Amino acid sequence: MSETHLKILTLAQVSGGQDWRLGLAHDRPHHTLVWITRGQGRMLLDGRRRGVGTHNAVFIPKGALFALDLGRQGMGQAVLIPDGTPLRLPDMARQLRVRDVQVQYEIAGLIETAQREQNQMRPLRQDAMEAYVALMSVWLRRQIAQEEHVPAPRSAAERLSRDFAKLVSARYASGAPMADYAQTLGFTPTHLSRAVKAATGKTAADLLTERVVHAARTLLETTPHPARNISHHLGFGSAAYFTRFMQQHTGQTPSQLRNRSTPPHSGSGPREHRVRQSAAP
Repeated sequence: MSETHLKILTLAQVSGGQDWRLGLAHDRPHHTLVWITRGQGRMLLDGRRRGVGTHNAVFIPKGALFALDLGRQGMGQAVLIPDGTPLRLPDMARQLRVRDVQVQYEIAGLIETAQREQNQMRPLRQDAMEAYVALMSVWLRRQIAQEEHVPAPRSAAERLSRDFAKLVSARYASGAPMADYAQTLGFTPTHLSRAVKAATGKTAADLLTERVVHAARTLLETTPHPARNISHHLGFGSAAYFTRFMQQHTGQTPSQLRNRSTPPHSGSGPREHRVRQSAAP
């Protein structure tokens, strides 16, 4: 995707047939509005694990750590909105469970019409898409204002997990140990990990490792950069350590990940999502 253009994709297109692209904790350089049309599963958003299902709208701001697992039967669409857009958007991550059928038709119709505009390749299509996405933003903000969509207060663990998730998005490539994250947040590593586990079902080290694995796989599979350069970019002390890390958490070496033409296993099996219990590199 061009980072300066609106785009609408199915969730299958976003994942590219590889569950790790959505299933591992990561963040993106653009805002995303997800509309789920079939299936149910789990989502990590804003430092909290949540159930997610059909007729859920999820707004994910640029840089927000998230992961989504709807299973093989899940379907939906993602509206990708570039950073710096003049559109008025929510300033925080939100999940809306839309029960009103008419309201469901409204957002589905806007997405469908914008997608048709995108696919027809007519002149001024980006202008037309901006108009439709502006209406989606109005729809989203109207729903957020409804009393039924006011989020429940966060527990102390959820607030700490949210703050940690923000740090992971900002610092995952630094190579900093977990102790540095905990010190920044003013807690011990043990307390931090316990709070994140309570809020997300995963330890703090799990989430940090997932973010690093996601970045590494993305760079290996979509860029020509040598593995040694990628390892340096992600804060690893050596290319050999990077290779061991990737083999431990994906079952494949960086070279194997780069050279494979199709995923050996598209499901989220135990090797695909295995994460370290110790600090990230």
